[in-house]
Amino acid sequence: MATVDGDAEIFAEDSVLVVAGSTVVQSVDDFVVPDGVKQKRTTPWGVFREMPFLVKLGTIWLLFVLFSAIYAQLDTRVFNGSLPLADPNLQLNGFNASTGTFGDREPLESPSWAHPLGTDALARDTLARAMHGAYVSVTVAIVSVMCGVVIGGLLGSLVGYVRGKTETVLMAMIDVLLAFPALVLLLALISLFEVRDLFVISMIIGLLSIPAYTRVSRANSLAISNREFVLAAQAIGTKRWTILRREIIPNVLPTLLAYAMVAAAAVVVVEGSLSFLGLSVQLPTSSWGNMINQARRDIKVNFGQILYPSVILTLTVLALNQVGDFFQRRSAFRGSSL
Repeated sequence: MATVDGDAEIFAEDSVLVVAGSTVVQSVDDFVVPDGVKQKRTTPWGVFREMPFLVKLGTIWLLFVLFSAIYAQLDTRVFNGSLPLADPNLQLNGFNASTGTFGDREPLESPSWAHPLGTDALARDTLARAMHGAYVSVTVAIVSVMCGVVIGGLLGSLVGYVRGKTETVLMAMIDVLLAFPALVLLLALISLFEVRDLFVISMIIGLLSIPAYTRVSRANSLAISNREFVLAAQAIGTKRWTILRREIIPNVLPTLLAYAMVAAAAVVVVEGSLSFLGLSVQLPTSSWGNMINQARRDIKVNFGQILYPSVILTLTVLALNQVGDFFQRRSAFRGSSL
């Protein structure tokens, strides 16, 4: 750390900082950072500390949903039901053929220590079904985001930088896809495949998400292509693919990932709508949408069974929107890599 009085030039490696007046400066790596200037945090904990209170709550909720999805799958696929979580498909009042007796649980029970969210009309544990339903929503959201970011982001960055006939042809195809109502096209494709598999449904939703990601990526690529560091790279004869890989895509990616959080919220709602209509995963596999659909028949008897999955779905969508908005405000252009 050094104190500079008067006008001075401070050298640190290859960086030069001109200081007017009396300023306290300190060297961080190869750069001179004026004292009191707040650097942008890049570690996960640092980013979490920057978040407003509501965004922090949303992040914690999303982590809890992700943990629930992983925990439910570990219980089923790895530990063979030995973890402390009820079987989501076990009818506790069902008939046991080996003993000739029925179970000791009643359907539509109120919350208790044994069943924190009560039981549904078939006396199945609602908490267990909600945690397994989280896996469906998380899977659909992750697959759609990966398809959109990888395929849509690459296509949008390419046409936004290359321009010309490539942009005209590709964007015409994107506009045609966007002209169809997304939900109607999704229903048509699911009916065409006639497969109620989670991965197939996730891939269909992911492919239908590509046009929106392409337009977002293209808009950012157009703006970045006119930046000084891109023009300088072109002036020194850098290859187009190198500029695209080192300058365009890294600058488009932060905005695209921020948009992905908001888009994932819409995807979760779409999957919930399909489940409610009975067009998502095959029963008895639980999802938040089919839990709401099955509970609506008993809404006058036990309102909680339709309330719990509805609240979980609402909080998840709200959290994704809050976190996505935060990262959209935080994202900014990246410096040159060349």
